[in-house]
Amino acid sequence: MDIKIKEMKVKNILAVLTVLVFASCSDDFLDPDSISTFDNEYIYSNVDDARNGVNAAYSYFNQDAFRSRLSNNMTGNTDIEHQGGWGSQGDRYQIWNLNANSSNRDLDIVWTNGYKAIRDANISIEGIMNSGNLDSDDQSVRDTFYQLLGEAYTLRAYWYSMLIYYFGDIPYVTKAPVAGDNFFLPKTHRNEILSGEIQNLIDIEEHMKWADQCRFGIEQVNREYTLGMIARLSLQRGGYYLTPELTMVRDGDYLDYYTLAKTYTAKLMTLKDRELPRDFRQVFLNQAKFQSPVNDDVLFEVPFSLNSGDVGWNIGIQVDGGTTAAHDYGSGGNYMAMPPSYYLSFDSNDIRRDVTCGLYKITTEFTKEFINGPLNISQGKWSRVDLETPPGPSTAKSTGINWPMMRYSDVILMYAEAENELNGPTSEAQNALRRVRQRAFDSADWSEKVDQYIANVSTSKDAFFEALVDERAWEFGGEMIRKYELIRWGIYSDKMRETVETLKKLADDAYNGTTQYPDYMYWKVDESGEFVILNPDTKIVAAPDETWNRVPFLLDMHSDQTTYKEWVTRDWENYIDNGPAPGVARYIFPIPTIAIENSQGTLKNDGYGF
Repeated sequence: MDIKIKEMKVKNILAVLTVLVFASCSDDFLDPDSISTFDNEYIYSNVDDARNGVNAAYSYFNQDAFRSRLSNNMTGNTDIEHQGGWGSQGDRYQIWNLNANSSNRDLDIVWTNGYKAIRDANISIEGIMNSGNLDSDDQSVRDTFYQLLGEAYTLRAYWYSMLIYYFGDIPYVTKAPVAGDNFFLPKTHRNEILSGEIQNLIDIEEHMKWADQCRFGIEQVNREYTLGMIARLSLQRGGYYLTPELTMVRDGDYLDYYTLAKTYTAKLMTLKDRELPRDFRQVFLNQAKFQSPVNDDVLFEVPFSLNSGDVGWNIGIQVDGGTTAAHDYGSGGNYMAMPPSYYLSFDSNDIRRDVTCGLYKITTEFTKEFINGPLNISQGKWSRVDLETPPGPSTAKSTGINWPMMRYSDVILMYAEAENELNGPTSEAQNALRRVRQRAFDSADWSEKVDQYIANVSTSKDAFFEALVDERAWEFGGEMIRKYELIRWGIYSDKMRETVETLKKLADDAYNGTTQYPDYMYWKVDESGEFVILNPDTKIVAAPDETWNRVPFLLDMHSDQTTYKEWVTRDWENYIDNGPAPGVARYIFPIPTIAIENSQGTLKNDGYGF
């Protein structure tokens, strides 16, 4: 392992300790403990302590609010990721079912920790701004403090973006807490918050360092990521959102924000361009190997310490472990399966499919075995078995596997989307899409699968947009950003309906014997230990010999009693017609009860059918 990576892992532990002693406060983010001005002046008087101060804002990535909630657990259901929302009244099931109570503990955790992260970012911003170090005679000190300021602004913007996606209009806190201030702030319109955060990032990004200039590379916020965040936030600001009246709208100035998205993706692509690495699998294998290359695909990833992080536990390849297992990798599951409609949407030659969609699990005997039905296709990009050192037979959480926050391919596709929205499928937009698709196919297939495909989808602005919707699904499956894209595109409910109808047709065709896709799949583990599927995307009559195991695939979605297995018809119901407004996915959740109670009447849950 690289020494730089080791240092950042240790530093992340220090960040957790720092937040406990430096920024302690009550559960109510609007009612902080008194903060010592003298302590702040000391902390931001020198580089090392200022680094620790900013680390306080990073520490919330290591809380359940992020590592198991926002990173993956709360981001379904979509057209490419799925979990059942009707089997329980537990907190996560309420969220999956888009019908959470204000007493929901998961929502409380996200709200509370989000505002704690914002508070600590604000403390750092004011501490740095007031330190005098931005005007230091020492160039190194000046550059370091500007970089730290950029990190704090970017972390704050991330948390505001997430809180807006989950709660809509929220209080906009931009000052560090000072005893005696009015802490009971009303809601601010989500677009005012996003506009303010975008401008802050625009003002700071030129003062920041590229990842290859940062001590911790892509394991800390860097200029590449901040430029990407300007684009991502701009598309959120220029996109659709749900009003309290349960209508999806976008503001009349949305093209201004598509222009910003184009400007700042183009800026990154001009100043710090890089080839996408050809090995798509290696991009994610790096995280399990604790390798974090700079000037590569991943721009920023959350640096989980060696005893934290849930990647490979609640997301990734299923691994059956325990003290009686024949391996020492422990146990890992997958809360967000992928529907077979998504798996079968891939081109047969797209190398991303078999990296993204896991059709096998690891057994206690340390062999590979076909998943338990089409509902259990896993996020194949990560597996705890890829760890170089097995963490132990009884382990589950805390794999230390990092989580990617943004990749360069995302920047390229955001550029293509913004350019298409502004000017249609120009050659610039087509070439951006081409860069991503070329990585997805062998060069021998480029003529048909890349060039001809792009020509076919570039006949109109709408056709090219639909192609980008598809491309982002194939490129980022399992990275759990799809929910936010469907929201800002204004097609969340439409895509859920399309998914259910596709699943029904796949099940019907398989049952009626008219499908071209696998009604059964045939699999085995070959002599080299590789898991092999004979017919990954086609129907065959029979296997060539008895070495193959036959399992129902699309046929497994049929039910003699209910026509379709219940998850096909029930898990997306509230996203389509059974929510408060038919045809609208009510993705906004109520503000947690404790926040309402502590606001002294300033906040309330109104609108959205609550």
